[in-house]
Amino acid sequence: MTHPSNAPDAEPSAAAGPPASARAGFTLIEIIVVIVVIAVLATLVAPNVFRNVGTAKTTTARAQIETLGAALDAYRLDVGRYPGTAEGLDALVHAPPGAAGWHGPYLKKRVPPDPWGHPYVFTSPGPVNPQEYDLLSYGSDGAPGGQDDAADLVSW
Repeated sequence: MTHPSNAPDAEPSAAAGPPASARAGFTLIEIIVVIVVIAVLATLVAPNVFRNVGTAKTTTARAQIETLGAALDAYRLDVGRYPGTAEGLDALVHAPPGAAGWHGPYLKKRVPPDPWGHPYVFTSPGPVNPQEYDLLSYGSDGAPGGQDDAADLVSW
């Protein structure tokens, strides 16, 4: 005859610890420690991430100015001149009156605003480039001059 404690279907003894349902989950201290660690990491990483957002917008504006410049050059090759200031950058998408030889649109989509939501400034002939055009973005502040993200981005 076997002893009841050696039987395979005997219940576990109290020395094995509390039932599994009482041990599941995290303690309040463990949760607080995880939150503190995440907060410390966020304070270290966030400044670098947000610094790069401004750089990304500046890089995007430079790329858009280059793309618009290439479209303006294609317009000039077809029409024989750059669009005038009154015709504006819209001449890259819609044929202006009197633009013989226009084979556009020269952009796949409408002219985008700069990354800060302001329209690009286009003058032709330009004050800086009287034989061509001046194309620029005033940066994040939308006003001439400025530094860092607010600096002007120009085509020349």
